[in-house]
Amino acid sequence: MSRVAKNPIQILKGVDINIENGVVKAKGSKGELEFVLPDSVSLNMSEETLNVEYDESNQQSVALAGTTRSLVNNMIIGVSEGFEKKLELVGVGYRAKASGKLLELTLGFSHPIKYQLPPEVEVETPSQTEVVLKSHDKQILGQAAAEIRAFRPPEPYKGKGVKYSDEQIKRKEAKKAAAGA
Repeated sequence: MSRVAKNPIQILKGVDINIENGVVKAKGSKGELEFVLPDSVSLNMSEETLNVEYDESNQQSVALAGTTRSLVNNMIIGVSEGFEKKLELVGVGYRAKASGKLLELTLGFSHPIKYQLPPEVEVETPSQTEVVLKSHDKQILGQAAAEIRAFRPPEPYKGKGVKYSDEQIKRKEAKKAAAGA
């Protein structure tokens, strides 16, 4: 029994849900998303909620039910409110500049890095060391943030690099010189 799939999905105001031929379409003020349901899972729609239905004797169906519920719930939240990820650049001379769908990063390399964002993602740079990514699609947003972070992941000694704003970096102590050498 999937504990996640048991919970009903609340349909937020301003979101239109359409289910036909195993495809769920959600449309809201921020955009439009669609998701193809797995064969062993279906959705039952009432006035203000969606319920996930699945075969409890099939292990794969139980596993897919919770995932399906989470993905459809994220679709509904995304098209109504949207998602946001904040990145911080930590290091001397590390800067970010956004212009349209292009993010230009100066991360201590010999050249600036130009990152072309997906069409679904919007970028803001409130300061030179902050990057705010916004999108209605949580998966694409997370992928874009991970690719930007991968250019210069935070290192454990000084904490320099690109990190998520809520990320805690485990710091290591630098090696000490031998006393008797």
